[in-house]
Amino acid sequence: MPISLEGAIAAAIMAALALITLANVLARWFSNVSIAFTEEYSVTLMVILTLVGSAAAFAADRHIRLTFFTEKLPKRVARLLEQLVLLSALFVFGAIAWLGAFYVWDEYRFEVLSPGLGVPQWLFTVWLPVLAMLICLRILGRMRRVARARG
Repeated sequence: MPISLEGAIAAAIMAALALITLANVLARWFSNVSIAFTEEYSVTLMVILTLVGSAAAFAADRHIRLTFFTEKLPKRVARLLEQLVLLSALFVFGAIAWLGAFYVWDEYRFEVLSPGLGVPQWLFTVWLPVLAMLICLRILGRMRRVARARG
């Protein structure tokens, strides 16, 4: 199986999370001090990982759905239903991207700082609309493949 863009990003994020966790454990072990500020990075990386995983799931046709009923339908009806599901998902992730962009803009405009590190909060939240757009692109690609399918 070839390595996808999402797979490479997910592997890098998992490695970063493992290193952050290891550093936190070692810091507690040797100095009895927690590096709790890394929680903001960890939470952001986990959200990014979730969104990247969603994009990969749509690209590989492994998104969550009920196939028990659709497998019993005629192929043409099943494809139509699949397009409807994908259109609904496109609407949801499009709304997340659109509204998320406004949210990031507000955080930038009002100079919101993160509670732990005191860095601009938009540096963490900018990934929500960006990755929601990636998911939308993956959904559009899947819709195209479903529309081209025969049978």
